[in-house]
Amino acid sequence: MPDKTHWDRIYSSQLADRVGWYQAKPDLSLRMIIGNGLVIHSRVIDVGCGASRLLGCLLDLGYTHLTGLDFSSQALHIAQVQLGERAGQVTWIEGDITQVELPVDGFGIWHDRAVFHFFTKLEDRQKYAATLRQALAPGGAAILATFAPDGPERCSGLDVRCYDAAGLLAELGPGFVLEEELGETHITPGGGRQAYTFARFRKTD
Repeated sequence: MPDKTHWDRIYSSQLADRVGWYQAKPDLSLRMIIGNGLVIHSRVIDVGCGASRLLGCLLDLGYTHLTGLDFSSQALHIAQVQLGERAGQVTWIEGDITQVELPVDGFGIWHDRAVFHFFTKLEDRQKYAATLRQALAPGGAAILATFAPDGPERCSGLDVRCYDAAGLLAELGPGFVLEEELGETHITPGGGRQAYTFARFRKTD
């Protein structure tokens, strides 16, 4: 995973709706969060929130405890500007998910679209999984969306790893069960096609 200057440069040089992972509405993420069965007062963290519209959509639905985390200060600024006055209803964290300290059992829903597949080093993946296990409450849901096995091998000038749900479960380690797996073909702003795996896991311990 490159340092934050890489991501700050991307968000400084491109419009938020032109980055490859942009979605006007994150339908599949919303489906997995809503289908999770937890009440709207559950604490939700969007890891690598970037300039995603997910947090705004969750506010529209009445979710009241939202956290957005990103490596890039530029991305967080864009996300806050998009939300306007409602930005104050979200807790914002600027930091590296492999190093940041999050509250123990602090979240009922962990959402990550297009972050985990950038961790090509085993050590970074282990740190990510350890942070997730600590921060997600027992019974909570971890929703991960990565490039699928037939997805791209590189993104934003970086190597990535591709997964199916079984591969993601192996990375998370014991204490999780797979509840749902879906595929999505994402159409980038430039018209490219990218295969994604969406998987929802339940923390059992």
